Amino acid sequence: MPFIERDITATIRDFRAWFPIVYLGGPRQSGKTTLLRHLLPELPYASLEDADARQRAEEDPRRFLNSFPQGAILDEAQRVPELFNYLQGLVDADKNRRFVLSGSQNFLLMERITQSLAGRVGVLNLLPLSLREIEKDHPAPTLEAFAWQGGYPALYGERAVPPEFYFDSYIQTYLERDLRLLKNVGDLSQFGKFMRLCAGRVGQPLNLSTLANDTGVAVNTIKAWLSVLEASYLIFKLPPYFENFNKRIIKAPKIYFFDTGLLCNLLGIGSVAQLERHHYFGNIVENALIVEWYKKRANAGKRPKFWYWQDQQGNEIDLLIEENGVLNAIEIKSSQTYNERLTKGLRRWGELSGAGPERRFLVYAGEQEGELEAGYLLPWRKGVERL
Repeated sequence: MPFIERDITATIRDFRAWFPIVYLGGPRQSGKTTLLRHLLPELPYASLEDADARQRAEEDPRRFLNSFPQGAILDEAQRVPELFNYLQGLVDADKNRRFVLSGSQNFLLMERITQSLAGRVGVLNLLPLSLREIEKDHPAPTLEAFAWQGGYPALYGERAVPPEFYFDSYIQTYLERDLRLLKNVGDLSQFGKFMRLCAGRVGQPLNLSTLANDTGVAVNTIKAWLSVLEASYLIFKLPPYFENFNKRIIKAPKIYFFDTGLLCNLLGIGSVAQLERHHYFGNIVENALIVEWYKKRANAGKRPKFWYWQDQQGNEIDLLIEENGVLNAIEIKSSQTYNERLTKGLRRWGELSGAGPERRFLVYAGEQEGELEAGYLLPWRKGVERL
């Protein structure tokens, strides 16, 4: 498949100038290796998933690293944690030696980075393809098609894998291979059930006790398993915003998936038509757009400052984004038809927070655009571009 120019490219170049070590994380098969080898052809490449390379690195880590006098790309570096004890000294002694680390298990890598490489490593994450990246080489998808297929690179190009086959294989590989390297996972079939139950709670405040009962494990196990999904870049938690609002506010985080194609597969949604009829259609569209805004900031090297707000009367803001100390409130609707009822949450947020209409947005699946009393109405594609 032809190489798709990734939006994070300029940020990686900047980080390479600023830091002696750059770590590029992200879910498995999001395109990290392809991107790094394309962007940095002058650097030697070593995958520590390769048994021979891993053995050399484990048996003599100093000799292994010294075989790269100008630095190297070390893929799946968490497989040989001993390397981190030596990297600090090497880059401190030789300012021209620069390494790029990549991996798909954030839990293992970040633990080592925090301990051994603090202050010497710039941390970035490459997520599946954004809408903007897909449209560089492919026809613009509809909102429904994009939400159903997601953004994994293998799903695009001349030899694209059909989503139903790709995700079945992806999940099986994840369960049988990746999870064995992580903590707190025993019964893989039960963990698979847990993943599907998480999919069924997308965009909803998280109730750990209910999820534990439905899965058949203890609450502490659910907490550990959620951490595993987060560490694997499969899900993220959207925290609630309750600053200055301390009465009757929902304070549990929500779960979202980093890729809605994977989400749809876990929910058993086998086509775009089935997605449009599905009772989680609105939640999935909401997930797809929130992740687009997340990708935009991650590709720029920023840590997204995202929250949601909801009270017990049903008033809600799907996404609050802080930019330069100012909050933008975004309500997301899968409807193609504008109706004033869709602005209920925005109006209530304006009353409580004092945010003016210029900081409130209704992003929906229709085509109209314009100023509203409650905020600003944006078609979904313009919402992705603007916010």
